[in-house]
Amino acid sequence: MQYAQERQIVVDLCLELSRRSYFSGTGGNIALRVDDAHIAVTPSATDYFSMSASDVCILKLADLSVVEGDRDPSVETSLHARVLRARKDVRCSIHTHQPIASACALLGKELDVPPEFRRSLGRRIPVAGYAPSGSGLLSRLLGRRVRSDVNAYLMLNHGVLCCGSSPEEAMQTVEDLESLARAHLQRRIVARAPLIAPLQKALWRVADALTKRHPE
Repeated sequence: MQYAQERQIVVDLCLELSRRSYFSGTGGNIALRVDDAHIAVTPSATDYFSMSASDVCILKLADLSVVEGDRDPSVETSLHARVLRARKDVRCSIHTHQPIASACALLGKELDVPPEFRRSLGRRIPVAGYAPSGSGLLSRLLGRRVRSDVNAYLMLNHGVLCCGSSPEEAMQTVEDLESLARAHLQRRIVARAPLIAPLQKALWRVADALTKRHPE
């Protein structure tokens, strides 16, 4: 089996992402650059806890033809290839539907990045437009947003893609993006609270009046 060590790294990453609740079921995938011409990619529709190194696919980066692997590669392989072709410094890319950052992807707005997260994430988190999962259009839309100084990308209604110069750095990008997204949504909730509170009080008054008029 070629690239046995790198394929096992992909399996181990999938298990760790599952344990951290960033992957669930078969929702999420990884690409790992193994040399200048080849990448290792998670297999399609395979439970992470049953996955073995031999299931991980080895593809040519240039045309995504399969070199070795017992299963079909992830349908999102072209997303990873867009990043890995454009960013020679990136060794690992991770596509997740992690809960909080994916909620931000539903909003369709770029995120500003505070100084404490800029080393791993970049100065801003761009948004790629929506297209169906696994489509060439989706990979093209993401490709238009790829920048040399940005390591995390929101995809409208479709989760996120994070990358790094190593598996460890890509994992840190996932973690930092989730922390950034949590802080962003918390600020939005706090900002809207003064607007929501009067409506809540009015609804309670109506409910109270209806209860008194029609006692059980």
